[in-house]
Amino acid sequence: MVRTSPTYRVALGGLGAIGFKVARELDKGIPGLSLTAISAHDREGGASRVADFAKPPPVMPLDALSDHADVVVECAPASVFEQVAVPAIEAGCIFMPMSSAALLVRPKLITRAQETGARIIIPTGALIGFDAVRAAAEGNIKSVRMKSIKPIEGLINSPHLKEHGIDPTHLEARTKIFDGTALEAAAGFPANVNITAALSLAGIGPDKTMLEIWADPHAKRNVHTVEVEAAETRFSVCIEGIPSPENPASGLLTPLSLIAALRGLTATLRVGS
Repeated sequence: MVRTSPTYRVALGGLGAIGFKVARELDKGIPGLSLTAISAHDREGGASRVADFAKPPPVMPLDALSDHADVVVECAPASVFEQVAVPAIEAGCIFMPMSSAALLVRPKLITRAQETGARIIIPTGALIGFDAVRAAAEGNIKSVRMKSIKPIEGLINSPHLKEHGIDPTHLEARTKIFDGTALEAAAGFPANVNITAALSLAGIGPDKTMLEIWADPHAKRNVHTVEVEAAETRFSVCIEGIPSPENPASGLLTPLSLIAALRGLTATLRVGS
């Protein structure tokens, strides 16, 4: 008896710097996946962007995506997160959020997913070492600390900076602008700390995962360093991500991590958890 791989219908909530790259790759063809719907802030503009696709998907409102998909991918601004997340979870879909910081401050959605049978899969984004963190979490993690050094362009308009009267464009040297928990960071920097949110969910939780954010007017890359201390192991990882020219708050690796996560849904061979 030969088992056949499942086929998933995929809908994308967002067609910006991340969403369009993923949409293009899906249209080229990923085994077991088909792009069935997209959403864009400008529906006519979204339809125009995918007009040259081999199979142009229909453009529809965010809250309608789950009616046409088994997998709903969220790659939209955090301000519209619930418009994608709630219908997908209620429909029992596989939900892949890139805005993991938005999920972090809405823990009831995780509880609801358990009730509806939905699965939430968070791509690794621009960070490495998640497999090691998940493995260590099966034992006894004592501490997780992360330090992020960011170019100022991606930090502009962050709620935390507005609240504290900090204008990153006036900084002349590398400056620490935040030191606290991942949960606090998710509220203060909803567009900047998705990888920290994912790290906290993979490890010891948002109240125990600590984060420092440094704004650097001379930095050209997002530099993330993670240090984990556990009873069974100790490790540190560092990655230097190149910011996206279209969206400085995100990195060029982010859409690639999402494409890899989608491939993993139907892959015959997967490396890592």
